[in-house]
Amino acid sequence: MNAASLLRYSRARAGLTQRELAERTGIRQPGVARIEAGHVSPRVDTLSRLLMACGVRLDGVPRRGEGVDRTAIRELLALSPEERLRRAAAEARNLADFESAVHRNESTR
Repeated sequence: MNAASLLRYSRARAGLTQRELAERTGIRQPGVARIEAGHVSPRVDTLSRLLMACGVRLDGVPRRGEGVDRTAIRELLALSPEERLRRAAAEARNLADFESAVHRNESTR
């Protein structure tokens, strides 16, 4: 959601007019109108102040899946269900072997 629609939505939910929002924040009504129309992009602190006056807090939240390498996921999805099952069984055996080796090493200490 962009700043214009977020502000417009938040102001409407708060039941405020642009003039009332302007009075609460000290930002002139034409400035509020320009932001809501998408003619200007407000600074983060300005948008945060406007939203706070509407009872909304602006938070930075990481996007889900950001930075995830999807190459392996795509490769696995390209396999048939039977091949995925075979690979899963092989990986389960590998994990069991690994855990067994770790357990053996811990018991020899």
